[in-house]
Amino acid sequence: MDKFETYRALHVPGDPFILANVWDVGSARMLAGLGARALATSSAALAFVQGSRDMGAISRDDALAHAEQIVAATDLPVQGDFENGFGDDPDTVAETVRLAAEVGLAGICVEDISYPSNQPYPAELATERMRAGAAAARALRRDFVFVARADGVLNGVYGMEEALARVASFDAAGADALYVPLPPTLQDLARICAATTKPVNALAAGAFTAATLSDFAKAGVARVSLGAALARVTHRAILDAAQAMLNAGDFTPLAHSVSGAQIQALIDKGVPRG
Repeated sequence: MDKFETYRALHVPGDPFILANVWDVGSARMLAGLGARALATSSAALAFVQGSRDMGAISRDDALAHAEQIVAATDLPVQGDFENGFGDDPDTVAETVRLAAEVGLAGICVEDISYPSNQPYPAELATERMRAGAAAARALRRDFVFVARADGVLNGVYGMEEALARVASFDAAGADALYVPLPPTLQDLARICAATTKPVNALAAGAFTAATLSDFAKAGVARVSLGAALARVTHRAILDAAQAMLNAGDFTPLAHSVSGAQIQALIDKGVPRG
């Protein structure tokens, strides 16, 4: 199998893999060196890198250029976090799929939220957008995993019942996998998994950081992504160390850093071998 077919094969309900969201070439190679099986971009983490804002501030060209860098950084398959597909109409979503494939992505996620309004698309339009994305993915000459996201629970604009209805519609529209970020409980996550035979993504963030990979497996999840959580861990380290230094002249947080040699060894391990 090529890496695109390998990526699809990783998606096994009840046997989740960790999809490691990265934000630059160095983090991509470190995660590859540490044994990640697949990588993903993160719109929020990219916004942090660019000193910009998440959700609608990053252009499609910026997202594609960033994704192309991550794809080239390692031999691993890469998933793109492509917000709402960078446009409201179904044709734009389809074009985004085609462009994502051209830069070497193994798949993308597309949300059902309109930016910058942060409101959900009407259910019928939301489904048509996912149908267009799924059809574009199937028309490609190689494998591509199209993931439909129902983000209204995360954004507080609709509840679980609407999310489940949308999951069913997106499933019927041909999405390869489904994603409802941060439902209220693990039991709700299990309801999502039970509502479809397709793979379901879970987000390891917020309260779900207390769950183990085994917990996600029991819920029926096929993959666990990190979103911007790992990027925020690095920013936590910057925040804590900088506050200690700048406010108290205390440099002791720097003693907890990993050695340059360790970082370099992992980066070298993640370099493409082809």
